[in-house]
Amino acid sequence: MRVLSIASEVFPLIKTGGLADVAGALPFALTDHGCEVTTMLPGYPVVMRALDRAKVTIETHRLDRVLGANAQILSCTLDSLRLFVLDMPDLYDRLGGPYTDAEGHDYADNWMRFAALAKAGAMVAQGAVAGFEPEIVHAHDWQAALTPVYLAASNRPRPKTVLTIHNLAFQGNYPAAIFPQLELPAASWSIEGVEYYGNVGFLKGGLHACDVVTTVSPTYAKEIVTDGGGMGLDGLLLGRGTRLVGIVNGIDTTIWDPKTDREIAAPYSATALKPRTHNKRALEGEFGLRREDGPIFAVVSRLTWQKGLDLVAGLCDEIVARGIRLVVVGTGEGIIEGAFQAAHARHPDRIGVRIGYDEPLSHRVQAGADAIVIPSRFEPCGLTQLYGLRYGCLPIVTQVGGLADTVVDANYAAVSAGAATGVIFSPPQRSALLAAIDRTLDLYSDVGLWRKMQTAAMKADVSWAKSARLYAKLYRDLTEE
Repeated sequence: MRVLSIASEVFPLIKTGGLADVAGALPFALTDHGCEVTTMLPGYPVVMRALDRAKVTIETHRLDRVLGANAQILSCTLDSLRLFVLDMPDLYDRLGGPYTDAEGHDYADNWMRFAALAKAGAMVAQGAVAGFEPEIVHAHDWQAALTPVYLAASNRPRPKTVLTIHNLAFQGNYPAAIFPQLELPAASWSIEGVEYYGNVGFLKGGLHACDVVTTVSPTYAKEIVTDGGGMGLDGLLLGRGTRLVGIVNGIDTTIWDPKTDREIAAPYSATALKPRTHNKRALEGEFGLRREDGPIFAVVSRLTWQKGLDLVAGLCDEIVARGIRLVVVGTGEGIIEGAFQAAHARHPDRIGVRIGYDEPLSHRVQAGADAIVIPSRFEPCGLTQLYGLRYGCLPIVTQVGGLADTVVDANYAAVSAGAATGVIFSPPQRSALLAAIDRTLDLYSDVGLWRKMQTAAMKADVSWAKSARLYAKLYRDLTEE
C-alpha cells in the first residue's frame, strides 16, 4: 500500500517538536505492515543542504502553477526515508525556522506557505509525479490540513485521506481576505468547508473534509470532544463520531536506546543499571552542579504555559530546599525562560539551565537525571515521557492526554504489582505538583523500589510496533470501503 505523508517538519531533517519525530519514525514502523510511505515536506534551506551533502540521486518533477507560483518536486531517498521535497524558494528559502523569522515572529505569509504545501500535496496525490499513485494521503496538523480540502474539491478520483491532530491549540486561522488566493471553489467558503467564524480555518476545513481524523492518544481523543478541551472545535469533532480515533505515539527505539546511544557517557540497560551512575556524574559536570547522591530532576521541553513550566519555575526555591538539583533544557516564553535563569543565578550549583534546542543534550539529560518533570495543562501525547521511560528517568506528569495513557502511577496497587513507572498528579496546579515532587522523593529514598520502577519503565513498550499496526489497519479499512 502506498501512503503519501505530508508534514511541515520531519526528523532528522528539521525539527521543532514531536511532530517531526512522528513524521520521521512512523514510515519505518509501517514498512513491517506492508505500507510504503513517501513523506512530503517543504524545501527549507536546512533540508536542501542535507540533500546536497548526502549527494543522493534526485528526480525532479515540475508541477503546474501552485497558487500562482512555479514549483517542483524533488524525489529522493535519504537514509531509507522516501521523500518528496517541495521546492519553492520564494516561500521556503529563508533565514530563521520553519514557521518564524530570526527574531521569532511568525512569517506573515505562513498561510500561503502551507496552503502551497497542501495544494502541491493534493496534486501529487492525483498523479503529478509520474508513477506515484497513493491509496492513502496522511496529512499532519494544520500546516497540511488543506490537503483533504483540495482533494475533496476535485472532480477527479482521489485517495482516502487521514488527518492527524498533533496539537489542537494550533489551528491555522487566517483572515477571510486570503480565501480568493487559495484557489478553492466558492463552495468551500461555507460552514462545511474552510469558513470558521468569518475567517479561514485550515485545520477546521481539513477536519470536515478528511475521511478519518486521528489524534495522538486515546485520552486526548476523548478530551477534545469536550467543551473544555475542544478549543472551539469540540462540536465538529464530536460529530465525526467513530471517524475520530486516538492512536498513541511511539518513539524510534533505535535512536533512543541507552544500550547503544553514542551521545551518553556510559551505556546501560534495564538489567544493568549500575553504569547509569556515570551518566549522572557526567550531567553534574556538564551543568556545573554540586556532586552528591541526591536526585536530579529534569525539564526538557518548550518552556510554555501549556507545558506547565511556569509552575516548575515558580517552585525552584522549594525544589532546591528539598535537596533536589534541577536541570532545564528548552526555549519558549521569555518570562518563563527568565524565571529559570534567575533561579540559576540564585542557586548556580543546584540549578542548571540551557536555553535552546539541543537534541544530543536531551539524550544526556534523560540518561543522567533521575526524574523528568512534565506538568502539562494539556498534552496530546508527549514524547518526552516516553524517552524518560526508555532511559529510566521516571516521569512526573499530570493526568492529561497521552501522559495519562503512557505512565503507570506509583500508587499502592501498581507498586505492589511491580508495574509503577512514574508519578501522576492532578490538577496541574502548584500545590499538586509540589505534592507529586514530595511523593517522588519518598519513592527515591527507597533504593530497591526506585530500581524496580526504573526497570519496569525501561521494559515498557514505547515503540511504534502496536500503533503502526493500528495505523495500517486504519488505512486498509479505508481502502476497502
